[in-house]
Order: sequence, then C-alpha cells, then structure tokens
Amino acid sequence: MQEEIEQRTVALSISTAKLSGRVFRAAICRYLEYHKNKQRDGPVIPHGKQSVKQLIGQNQGVSTIESNDPHIRNFEKIARKYGVDYAIKKVKTEGKPKYVIFFKARDADALTQAFTEYTRKSAEREKKPSVRKLLKNLIAKSKNKERERTKDRNRSTER
Repeated sequence: MQEEIEQRTVALSISTAKLSGRVFRAAICRYLEYHKNKQRDGPVIPHGKQSVKQLIGQNQGVSTIESNDPHIRNFEKIARKYGVDYAIKKVKTEGKPKYVIFFKARDADALTQAFTEYTRKSAEREKKPSVRKLLKNLIAKSKNKERERTKDRNRSTER
C-alpha cells in the first residue's frame, strides 16, 4: 500500500514538471510573438504633454510661448482638448516664476486658439471675487455685529 502511494506521488511530480515546462515554453513563444509584432508596428510617437527632449527629437520644428501665470495647469487641460503636442519648462527668475511652453511648429494654429481660450478663461477667473476674501469680509462683518449686540445688551441692562 505504501509503495503504491509513493509511485503515485512520483508520477504526479513528473507530470507537474512536464506541465510547468510546457507552460514556460508557451509563455516564451507568446513573448517572442508580441515582441515581433511590436517591432512591426514601429516606434510610438508621443502625443500631448511630453518632455522637451522628446518634442525636439521628433524633428518637426519647435516654437515657444512665454507665460507668467502660476495657474499653468488650466492651460494643460485646454491644450489636451485641442490635441496639441507641447512641453512646459519652468524658468526660475527673481520674483514670480516664468513658464516657457514649447510646441510643434505645425501645431501653431491649434496652439494660438488654445492660448486665446486660456487667456480668456484666466481673465474671467481674475474678474471673479476670491471666495477666501469674501469669507474674510463676512467673518469680519459678523464679528462687528456681535460686538454691537453685546454693547447694546450692556447698555440695556445698565438702565
């Protein structure tokens, strides 16, 4: 009985080893097939936001625009909307930082449209009052009212 169990155990371990070898071979074959297909498709050209090095490496000419606006994230959203390939570089200067936006020369028309929309939205944002300032004003007014109420109460109790 013991011998029969040992034979079954050995047979199970041998079949498992063969199975893992088959699985390993199949995985390698699939990887090689994937690698061949990837080479056939050619290099992937990045789109949207990318590094300056990647943008210049595409050999399509690069133009720049400078911006002092610290809310450059809003421009990134609009540039993605227009499908512009761009790169943003922060230049440290005294005072406020300056941002240089690099873009492909062929995207000039789309970028001018995106930049006009960005400036329009930033102008609208500047016109709107700051919520923090409004809250500070309301808090200051409410404190003044509380002071007046306590003064009025003190005067009425003195009579």
